[in-house]
Amino acid sequence: MTSPAPALSTRFTELVGIEYPIVQTGMGWVSGPSLTSATSNAGGLGILASATMTFAELETAIAKTKTLTDKPFGVNLRADATDAPERIDLLIREQVKVASFALAPKPELIAKLKDHGVVVIPSIGAAKHAVKVASWGADAVIVQGGEGGGHTGPVATTLLLPSVLDALGPEGIPVVAAGGFFDGRGLVAALSYGAEGIAMGTRFLLTSDSAVPDAVKKEYIQRGLGDTVVSTKVDGMPHRVLRTELVEKLESGNSATALAAAAGNANKFKQLTGMKWSTMLKDGRTMRKSGERTWQQIIMAGNTPMLLRAGLVEGNTDAGVLASGQVVGMIDDLPSCDELVQSIMTQAWDRLERLKKL
Repeated sequence: MTSPAPALSTRFTELVGIEYPIVQTGMGWVSGPSLTSATSNAGGLGILASATMTFAELETAIAKTKTLTDKPFGVNLRADATDAPERIDLLIREQVKVASFALAPKPELIAKLKDHGVVVIPSIGAAKHAVKVASWGADAVIVQGGEGGGHTGPVATTLLLPSVLDALGPEGIPVVAAGGFFDGRGLVAALSYGAEGIAMGTRFLLTSDSAVPDAVKKEYIQRGLGDTVVSTKVDGMPHRVLRTELVEKLESGNSATALAAAAGNANKFKQLTGMKWSTMLKDGRTMRKSGERTWQQIIMAGNTPMLLRAGLVEGNTDAGVLASGQVVGMIDDLPSCDELVQSIMTQAWDRLERLKKL
């Protein structure tokens, strides 16, 4: 049996108590107890995705994860969720190690989490946002470049990452790099920039420990580097996804065709969730007043979680949305989380040894 790769210590691994500076991001419908615990057991940091869970489901998921691992893990939260305070209390009560956020929580929520020993890690997409959350007390940040899947920005990791590091300064909070990472070379590259670790979504989605249907994983693995698109027609915000039948209709069709496709899917998923049209319209009016979104985008925004569910849970790759980073074009296997982490670390240590000889 091959010996495990040596631990690699950074400020981030010391902060959260893990062996390797590798994070599995909180992906809706994907990052459940199985994947999260498998990542943590492999020596990285697994993160449960709670945005697609009810409060009761989150309670159950945390309890399940704790039966599967005794290693640190995290929970990704929506800071703007109406029950965010209750979810934060749950994390504190269950002694979850990390709370991560797509949108930064208010300073008072950060303070409450930190006072109870929970490490707070927001995800950010600009240097100014990193400086802001650091001033609010965040313990670390995840910086996702434009290569990343799901909601993403226009700047590549190779430029966004150094801009954030420069803004925070050499004594700033630890930075974890995301967007375009899948192997040990990327980890060493991120460390050379000054990051303290890497975070990966698509790479962990494509493991044997991921609960995504095998047919959907096969669909991902068949894709190339040019098979994702950043669309604003899915939910009104830049969203990197695989090109599917639905996405192609939205991207290439005229506004009437796109709206018909959006409304058709809205109706399908309205029936699945039991959501009333009156509720959808009420939420839509609120969104319309507060932003620049069209009604088509509003309809899609309200159903994006269900569109992701259709693809990632039900395996409907024609009618669903499949969030994906560009890195999908570099992946052709489905290792276990342990095999993945060990391969990354073995390659990283080899690369570091080679660099010493230069």
